[in-house]
Amino acid sequence: MLRSKVFMKKTKRGKILKIVREHYLRDDIWCGTPLCNECDQEEGSTVLSEDPVNKSTLCPFQHYLVFDTNVILHQIDVIEDKAIQNAIILQVVLDEVRHRSAPVYKRIKDCIDDSSKHFYTFVNEFHKDTYIERIKGESANDRNDRAIRTASLWYQKHLHHACDGEVRVVLLTNDRENREKAKAEGLVAFTVHEYVQGLTDSTNLVDKLSTQSQVKTTQQSQLFPEHLPLSEIQKGIRSGKFLQGTFQASRENYLEANVNVQDQEQAVFLQGHAQLNRAISGDVVAIEMLPETEWSCPSSLIIEDLEEKADEDIEEEVKMEKVDFAAAKKKALMRPTGRVVGIIKRNWRQYCGILQKSVMQGANRHLFIPAERKIPRIRIETRQAAELEGKRIIVVIDSWPKNSRYPQGHFVRCLGEIGDKDTENEVLLLEHDVPHASFSKAVLDCLPKLPWVITEEDEKQRTDLRHVDICSVDPPGCTDIDDALHCITMENGNYEVGVHIADVSHFIRPGTAIDKEAANRGTTVYLIDKRIDMVPELLSSNLCSLKGGEERFAFSCIWELNQNAEIQNVRFHKSIIKSRAALTYAEAQMRIDDPKKVDNVTQSLRSLNKLAKILKQRRIDQGALTLASPEIRFHIDSETHDPIDVQAKELRETNSMVEEFMLLANISVAKKITQEFPNCAILRRHPSPPLSNYDIIVDVAAAKGFKLNVSTGKALADSLERAVVPGHPYFNTMLRILCTRCMMQAVYFCSGLLAEAEYEHYGLATPIYTHFTSPIRRYSDLMVHRLLAVAASADTSYPELLDKHKSQAICNNLNFRHRMAQYAGRASVGLHTQIFFKSRVSDEKGYVLFVRKNALQILIPKYGLEGTIFLSEDKKPSIFTFNEKETTQSVGDVTLHVFDPVVVQIAIDASNIQHQKLLLKLVEPSVPGFSVPALDTDVEPPPPKKMKA
Repeated sequence: MLRSKVFMKKTKRGKILKIVREHYLRDDIWCGTPLCNECDQEEGSTVLSEDPVNKSTLCPFQHYLVFDTNVILHQIDVIEDKAIQNAIILQVVLDEVRHRSAPVYKRIKDCIDDSSKHFYTFVNEFHKDTYIERIKGESANDRNDRAIRTASLWYQKHLHHACDGEVRVVLLTNDRENREKAKAEGLVAFTVHEYVQGLTDSTNLVDKLSTQSQVKTTQQSQLFPEHLPLSEIQKGIRSGKFLQGTFQASRENYLEANVNVQDQEQAVFLQGHAQLNRAISGDVVAIEMLPETEWSCPSSLIIEDLEEKADEDIEEEVKMEKVDFAAAKKKALMRPTGRVVGIIKRNWRQYCGILQKSVMQGANRHLFIPAERKIPRIRIETRQAAELEGKRIIVVIDSWPKNSRYPQGHFVRCLGEIGDKDTENEVLLLEHDVPHASFSKAVLDCLPKLPWVITEEDEKQRTDLRHVDICSVDPPGCTDIDDALHCITMENGNYEVGVHIADVSHFIRPGTAIDKEAANRGTTVYLIDKRIDMVPELLSSNLCSLKGGEERFAFSCIWELNQNAEIQNVRFHKSIIKSRAALTYAEAQMRIDDPKKVDNVTQSLRSLNKLAKILKQRRIDQGALTLASPEIRFHIDSETHDPIDVQAKELRETNSMVEEFMLLANISVAKKITQEFPNCAILRRHPSPPLSNYDIIVDVAAAKGFKLNVSTGKALADSLERAVVPGHPYFNTMLRILCTRCMMQAVYFCSGLLAEAEYEHYGLATPIYTHFTSPIRRYSDLMVHRLLAVAASADTSYPELLDKHKSQAICNNLNFRHRMAQYAGRASVGLHTQIFFKSRVSDEKGYVLFVRKNALQILIPKYGLEGTIFLSEDKKPSIFTFNEKETTQSVGDVTLHVFDPVVVQIAIDASNIQHQKLLLKLVEPSVPGFSVPALDTDVEPPPPKKMKA
């Protein structure tokens, strides 16, 4: 059956075009219920249940549910619950959900794919009895509502005949007008809240109801300015009156934030409740710049968590804040300051945290305290407060009215006991949006069948390097071995050097389920006690891993280098290799240092090490930065999996050796793929930071008598090399740590969307760079392998690979996933640090990293830890005097500067049940009136240290 519409359209050039739109309708689309004796049933498809019973006091009869679009968008947490079954998802609704929210669309699709829920997609837009055309003057939303009612009515009549009237349809919609029209047409219709509250044993499900459609207007005073409508915001952005950017709340001060505006070097500063105006970290906001006379600057205060404080205490904090801000305006250097006038896009997500029960007896309204300090407290209603006390829970935000101090939300689910390691791991993965669910059956079906063997056809298509003495060098315990190396002295005195990378692209083909999953995950995430793989373990730890003694597929980059480590030529091969040994950094170093070792692998390592030193010095001479960041390694108990020792990671020459050849391979591959694909190469750039980023470190260096030249990367590298204080060996390291924090984030990008001058990698001082060497754990490298394979005539291309806009969209996701993986890794270090010090108190040497108005931030090199020493307690005035100009804190004859050595006592502060953290107390220099508390008698003393042999 065909519906067609013909209309005329006038082009810009005045021509009249005849446009014909055809819409094909069918009369053989199955209704989806096995109870039907009229439709032709489709075998193997997900169907509605034969016994559609939902225990409801409102609907005591058998029924199927139909949702409108807003119900799915706002009540997806309820819909996902196992109590909600037997639903008909209309095509018109599914299409609108896909258009309005990709995350919710994925979740409803997962519900449809879950056979236990009995959800059925009905393509009402192609059924001859349910398709409707839009009436003249009818809005798209009203047409869709009418389409939902039409399809529901068809189902009701169809089921009445097909099932002898025993099964009915119930429409759930919170739109009052739509609901009234549905009832007038003879449909059974309820709000979601009515239906859920009518279910038997619905207590837990009621808590999951979104409050968005139930927000009550009250006569309370307005606490925040009104948000402008989107139409006015868009008009203001076009005229330049408003700016658009991403809102980033401060972790150190809940009353401050920055808005990153595109194409603007410096972020716009916001300060105070009114200027923040209900924006939440991650939101896309519209801001209005304040006149320069009202500009401000970040406070020197570190405001501690307010979780245990009542609302009236917060009011006092706000008053103190205003006084502090007024004093701050005396500073010479002000920041461009603005205020939020509207929200362009909310980027709310699920938040982990704990429940703070109301003090009122029998109350259902409580406060939720997010684990992420940048997120405000959330008001929720729950009848399970007693059961949820002491638990980690998940909550989502529904709205933030202008007359409410807190946003309003609803409970989603409970994760487990606070402090339980598995629960805390789940929290940090959820908080950093790390995909960590088990791989789906569709993904696992893409894996090769075992036993996997190399065939004669494989050998014909690849370069056979199994005769070459190749080895890998990795951290201890590494099972996902991406890379291996070899070095052979040639007859002409030059060296043949090879970097061999796991050929993951052989097993993961474009467009497959496993490819889409890897693209979404973006990277493997390394926690202290577990690894969240980008690809299934069969590939990551077995078939792709370049294990010692195993034949594996690789992508090889092979150079001829002269004695000065200068490239004479380079070639790229899809290869077959057989690693002679999978060594740790320590084992490789022992081979190099042992003069008795003269085997081929050891000789290869010595040559590689010699060449790597030349390569590294050349990079440094060209301006590459040698920065620092404190890294630690935990020794884990094999039974309890708790940390039993912590130490700073030891770096050897072999670490640098591997790094240099991975860098060289990445640069060589970047040049090759850009030469072949100038508009669609996947590269990695590191933008040079704005000079203002260095202001803090320049001042710190000047206080120690050093002039830090930050005009170029080379000038900065040379300045850092000269900044050495006799008798203070850690000074230079700390300076480099601070420099690391001044840097911009390195990002992936598609070459066709930036000028060549912007390809530069600032930190490495190279004009072009990419990631090629870790395809097991980075999807970016997998894309680069595919480009290189086409360039080396080892594989064929496909359209998406050469589409620069699609490639850039993938890069944007990879940048986000990479950043979140870094944050999750740091959070895992923090969690295990807390576990390690939970039963220990230790005095350790540290250094002052920053001097704040009310605190000192301390770095402890032994553990690579940072902590804060607050210089005043509660509301007592500090005995220290803060010198803002010189950035010092002094009391009596003791003055503390940045980088000064101190001795601190480390323990765990468990007073805050959610944010247990390191508690640092100043031991040396000794300050009268600022004493260290006695050790808790329940805390075990640190174990005796073993004597070195």
